[in-house]
This record gives sequence, structure tokens and C-alpha cells, in this order.
Amino acid sequence: MTDDDAVFKALADPTRRYLLDRLYERDGRTLTELESELEMTRFGVMKHLRVLEDAGLVVTRRAGREKQHFLNPVPIRLVHDRWIDKYTEHRVAALSDLKKRLEESA
Repeated sequence: MTDDDAVFKALADPTRRYLLDRLYERDGRTLTELESELEMTRFGVMKHLRVLEDAGLVVTRRAGREKQHFLNPVPIRLVHDRWIDKYTEHRVAALSDLKKRLEESA
């Protein structure tokens, strides 16, 4: 499985996207904090966090007895640059050309 595949797999699940949104709002949350916002077992949340970690979207750091989870936006940016940006570039260039032509003819 490639890095992109792991990121797409991680982002495919709504619960994992929800966890990423929570970490975007405030980084450094513990499992207990994240679990409290979901109607899911602690083990279920741990499994989702593991998929996010495996994809590189979440990194962890131990702080005493607690494990804090942090969002790593780099893999999402790499997917954007590789898969989204290149497909929108042509359309943006076409709109820019159209604007230029309309302004020249006016």
C-alpha cells in the first residue's frame, strides 16, 4: 500500500474525519478527550486513531502517563498537491485566460 493509499483509506471513514476535525480545532488531545465526543467504545476510537497514525495523519507524544494526539496535515497537503491541484490548474488557467480576453475586448 502506498502512502497515498493509506491517506485515502484513513480519510474514507467519517469517524476518522471527525477525529481529524477535533484535532484541527485543538491539538494535543488525549484518547479520553476524543472518546468522550463519540458514541463508541474506547477500543473503537483507539482502532481509528491507529489507522490515522499509520497514514501519518496523527502523531502522538507521551506526556507523563497520557498520550497526546496531534494532527499532521502534511500527508493531506501531499495528496492535495498530487491529486487535486493538478486537476484544478487547467480550469483556473482557462478562467484566467477568459477574464483576460474579455477585458481586452471591452
